[in-house]
Amino acid sequence: MFTAGKPASRRILVVRLGAMGDIIHTLPAVAWLKQSHPGSLLTWLVEPRWAPLLEENPYVDRVVLLRRQSFAGLLETRRELRAEHYDFAVDFQGLLKSAMAAGAADPERFFGFHQSQVRERLAALFYSHKTLSRSAHVVERNLELAAACGGSGIHPAKRLFPLPPGRPEGDLPPGDFVLACPLAGWVSKQWPMDHYASLAARLRNELGIPLVLDGPPGADFAAAEAAIPHHSSLPGLIHATRRAAAVVGVDSGPLHLAAALGKPGVALFGPTDPARNGPYGDSLRVLRTGTAATTYKRGAAIHPSMQKISPDEVFEVLCAVLGARRRPAGSQAE
Repeated sequence: MFTAGKPASRRILVVRLGAMGDIIHTLPAVAWLKQSHPGSLLTWLVEPRWAPLLEENPYVDRVVLLRRQSFAGLLETRRELRAEHYDFAVDFQGLLKSAMAAGAADPERFFGFHQSQVRERLAALFYSHKTLSRSAHVVERNLELAAACGGSGIHPAKRLFPLPPGRPEGDLPPGDFVLACPLAGWVSKQWPMDHYASLAARLRNELGIPLVLDGPPGADFAAAEAAIPHHSSLPGLIHATRRAAAVVGVDSGPLHLAAALGKPGVALFGPTDPARNGPYGDSLRVLRTGTAATTYKRGAAIHPSMQKISPDEVFEVLCAVLGARRRPAGSQAE
């Protein structure tokens, strides 16, 4: 970590404001940046909501919060950014707001993706150096952008996901459990709640393992009668994920958290492409119907391709993942 009074050979500003899964997909690239620029001071600009993901990160020396809720907050963020002179900044987000935020720091060089690969093409106008990525998955794309910044290293063989330990929140079963996070930013990416109810019943009746549904305070999981509700903040979710024997996830931040932690389980995909946005690594098995169309449409209703993934399919994969054997007929769940 950076020590006051000890000059850094290079000062780096990383911008990935949110959201959860996107920040997790950026962790390996930032670890590589820090390692490939020995002695550097690395600052990460992030929205306050997601700052807990960066706690105890050995590759991040300083966290600056983007306070967008008031003009005074924006001025404070600008003051903090201007307190350092950055040799270069890297915008991993590709939005106008992220490019403008990093531009406020007035870095000597500014790296970002090519305008054809950012969500908002105007963001690329701020970059002095643009990278055209050739990789499919977001993690690899981010590593390509990091490599374009130079440095003494090469692409690491091992992708590093330094995540905090989290902390207990609420009650969790004392033994093994399967964890699911049913909510997603787009309703179209969610799995029907009655499917969770059917899955929970089979897990408890046939394997003696409860299904825990995690969500923020106020999330309503009443429709999944046999499941155990668990409401938590981000640190509580991290702790619950570390404890889980297996996970069931949709294309959302909690799924990518589980993949980064190497948890086994099932990833359910519909209108988004698992080749680009799927769980990184090989610990999670992806289920997607052969007729699912990649649309990226932010629908207000669950996509039909998600509805077609049956609870029985998910249960069978979990049986294999857990190495479980079904109970003989007539036996009682514990």
